[in-house]
Amino acid sequence: MDGVWEGSPWLPTIRLAHAADIVLHSSTYVPATLAFVSSYYVFLGSWPDLLLIACFCGLKHRALVTALTFQLWNILCTTILPSAVAIGAASMLLSALNQKGLKWTGLGRPYLIPCKTTHTRLFPQNHTFIYSYLVVGIPVGISGNSNGMLSASSERLQGFRGFLSNILCGTWYKVNAFDYLQRGFSDAGLRGKLDTYLQSQGEDPKDYPHAYLVTAARFLGYHFNPVSFWYLYNSERILSAIVLEVNNTFGERRPYLVLRDLSTEAKRLSGMTPGVTAGPRVRASWAKDFHVSPFNSRKGTYSLLANDPLDPDTGDFRGLDATINLNSSKGHEKLVARLFSEGEAINPEFMSITEKIQFLLRWFWVGFATFPRIVRQAAALFFKRKLHVWYRPEPLKESLGRHATATERALETAFRNYLRFLVGQCRKPISVRYSSSGITDAVGEELASPSCTDNNENTPQTLQLKVLTPVFYTRFVQYAHDFEAIFTEMTDSGTIWTDQPHVLPEIFLKKASPPLHAATATDYLYFKGIQTLRRRPDPIPRVSTSADPPATACAVVEDIRDFRISSMDAYILEHADQKVKASYRSNLLRLMVANNYFLGSLDLLGIALFVFRGGLAWFLTTQLSQAIDTWR
Repeated sequence: MDGVWEGSPWLPTIRLAHAADIVLHSSTYVPATLAFVSSYYVFLGSWPDLLLIACFCGLKHRALVTALTFQLWNILCTTILPSAVAIGAASMLLSALNQKGLKWTGLGRPYLIPCKTTHTRLFPQNHTFIYSYLVVGIPVGISGNSNGMLSASSERLQGFRGFLSNILCGTWYKVNAFDYLQRGFSDAGLRGKLDTYLQSQGEDPKDYPHAYLVTAARFLGYHFNPVSFWYLYNSERILSAIVLEVNNTFGERRPYLVLRDLSTEAKRLSGMTPGVTAGPRVRASWAKDFHVSPFNSRKGTYSLLANDPLDPDTGDFRGLDATINLNSSKGHEKLVARLFSEGEAINPEFMSITEKIQFLLRWFWVGFATFPRIVRQAAALFFKRKLHVWYRPEPLKESLGRHATATERALETAFRNYLRFLVGQCRKPISVRYSSSGITDAVGEELASPSCTDNNENTPQTLQLKVLTPVFYTRFVQYAHDFEAIFTEMTDSGTIWTDQPHVLPEIFLKKASPPLHAATATDYLYFKGIQTLRRRPDPIPRVSTSADPPATACAVVEDIRDFRISSMDAYILEHADQKVKASYRSNLLRLMVANNYFLGSLDLLGIALFVFRGGLAWFLTTQLSQAIDTWR
């Protein structure tokens, strides 16, 4: 370093160049290793690979890791923990200071409702349990914060913004419209979603101007809600209907609209003994068509007996009591589930800070314990009671499918674009109302062929195309022919539904698959691999019940067609933008590999890739350490 003084700004650059010169001229092993490591992470690597490298380097340099750990611990004790305590204290302070009540003149008020829930199985084995439970009552249409304890909103905040909202709002229990009825966000909040659902059931929302929701609210962002009750009242504040919104552990949802038979109820009240008072109630029954428990089939009948939780004159809460019975398809009474309030409901508007702390200490854990309780009772039924397990069927048209996985979301985007393209190429006047499944930020879309906008005297045909489950997206791309895919999935597997099947051939044409034409080597390699691995998926079997006849053996049919790429593949190659194309080919190839070599499980494929990356990271770390030692 002769001729360079210590304060020179060029000193770091010169030292770096000097080190590089030593590396390049000392041995070919060092630059070759560095080139291999760099090439791998530039073309194939990601941040998990870098994290693995860092972990393995830490194992080889434990002294350095120990020193860094000690420094991080000091930072944690001096900065992070005090900050967390301060944030918690600020949240409690905001909750305590937020004393303003909600402005609401409609029926009902917000309440915290301590409850008990009982569950008694009568057939084929006896099994009973009882648990404490906490629900809240919210007037549908109200919005805001009630004394820092309970709030209702329609906002959808995720990530860091959602965390800041939880802290700054100073609210412990939250009811968000995003979590109820139709998937996705609604500017109209709970009331708007309820009105949309009522219209879909052929009811006029104006017949039910008042509504009250009883549900398990979010606590610190966590939410697991087996069933919610929407109590619907007419203009005279008389309970007229109930919507039971049932959720299963798979993330699927089924709302049931139960109408009150006012004439039958009037006869019951008129026939009671004089002097005996009884509040209004709803009694009804309906067919079961939603999979809730693996120990019950999807057949059977539900019946409900529920009281009116509100005083129609004052709107005060006067008690919750709802009983649901399940009968099997053969008429056996299988189980009885009951939810009832215990003690007085609490109006959060009048709670002091001491009462808030006492309430939170008593009830904070209940929401987190709901799912473990379900798992515990399921284990008892399976291992102790030896009950038969029914596999989960795909949901029917009236139900809402589970949330889509990352792969399903990516393929839904490609399918939506492809459907737009097909409708745009259609020569006949056709309008398609497409409804996705499991996609919260893009639920539905209406598409129209070009001839619909022309001066055409023919009335366009309107086609409803509703995806029933997100698994449709990963199944559709496995077919080489669109016509076969859409009809097989509709008739055999039940993953999609339409009201006019005869119109589908106008959109999904029956034609041969195109040859593979790729503009780049990367596209060619990806789609050649997809073409080689593509296999027609097996149909999803219809779930049998005890009432079904014995299944007969079916002949195994072998597909001998020579598969090319699919029409959707060709569309992606020719018309999709680079982002959609890269996402489509990557997710589709992973799906094909998983189906052929990992039992159809992307999770198993992910584990295998993680093990491979871990081994490769360990090898690269070892080689890099040896190269550094050689250089030294």
